Amino acid sequence: MSLTDPTARAAARDSILSRLRDTLGADSAAVARRREAVDARLGKVVAPTAPPLADDTAGMLARFRSEAEQMASTVVEVDGWGEVPAAVAAYLAEKGLGTRGVIAPELAALPWSTAGLAVEPREARDADLLGITGCFCAIAETGTLMLLSAPGSPATVSLLPETHVALVPASRLVPTMEAAFARMGEQAPGGQPPRAVNFISGPSRTGDIEQTLVLGAHGPYRVHLVLIRGA
Repeated sequence: MSLTDPTARAAARDSILSRLRDTLGADSAAVARRREAVDARLGKVVAPTAPPLADDTAGMLARFRSEAEQMASTVVEVDGWGEVPAAVAAYLAEKGLGTRGVIAPELAALPWSTAGLAVEPREARDADLLGITGCFCAIAETGTLMLLSAPGSPATVSLLPETHVALVPASRLVPTMEAAFARMGEQAPGGQPPRAVNFISGPSRTGDIEQTLVLGAHGPYRVHLVLIRGA
């Protein structure tokens, strides 16, 4: 018998298990019942479970903001896209972070220069200190951003700079991680899964060094969120 043959391997496995059952005195009828129960359970479609969460925009916005702030993100709310550049400029001025950075190309049409910002729509490089992105989804349950890589939203913009500013339209809020994946399946650009999906819950961090929490260990150590209520 050649065990390179799948049929032979299956037969050998069944023979070994049969001898084990005989040695243990297992009742064949009971074994058959258990196997049927397992097959039935594996074949049953179980609806995913999720905690009850508000799925209205106001409720999700409040929950998302609370969770994001607990994860050390800073948050500001604006009424519409037109207020975004000024809100970003105000944050940078408050923190003394300058006015230069890179943005996801999909955001290039916003009037950044009118707010005194010199931003370039391109992938980030090592020397870039500020990256501004949008997001595909914002998950209210955990305060997490879901970003999909694409030509208009390169992953480097959110990962390389020291400061990451993310623009979060209220229409992009979802209650749970399950809802985020469902939306990705329905609305992913081009109908295809992206090459990379990044989840961001506050600044990068590590507790490996003497169990002391350190921000910015392997990515941005500032995450600032601009919630756009009217978008």
